[in-house]
Amino acid sequence: MLSAFAHISAWIRTPYVLLGELFDRWYEELPWRKRIALGPRGEQIAQRHLRRCGYLILTRNFRAAGAEIDLVALDRDTLVFVEVKAREGIAAGTPQEAVDDHKQDQIRRAAASYVVMRRAQAVATRFDVVALTGTGRGRRLELIKDAF
Repeated sequence: MLSAFAHISAWIRTPYVLLGELFDRWYEELPWRKRIALGPRGEQIAQRHLRRCGYLILTRNFRAAGAEIDLVALDRDTLVFVEVKAREGIAAGTPQEAVDDHKQDQIRRAAASYVVMRRAQAVATRFDVVALTGTGRGRRLELIKDAF
């Protein structure tokens, strides 16, 4: 019964996510949105996308152990640490390439601090990356689950 509910929920959620993506692309074209720096704007886009995908956002911009985690969320019963990378173009490399070994180690240290602070040692954890390329209507969002 639960798997049937999950299937129906996914079937309903898919058009909702696609419609939300179209709205976000239109919304980002508004002149006053372009005054916000690319990093915070990308985090807002990622946060809206993750909510539409069923994530529960717990914390934004968590800082610990000399590092920052952009978003901390729950995806069902898994604690997810999300790194958001946004690029206007790929001249400086893709957003996924920016999450190198050094950045991964920083995120892992901060995640370990979060787990200890929240006493969530028994909860499964995962590291996701949201990669945003382009701006406005030409923007492409990719959610990479269990990225590292």
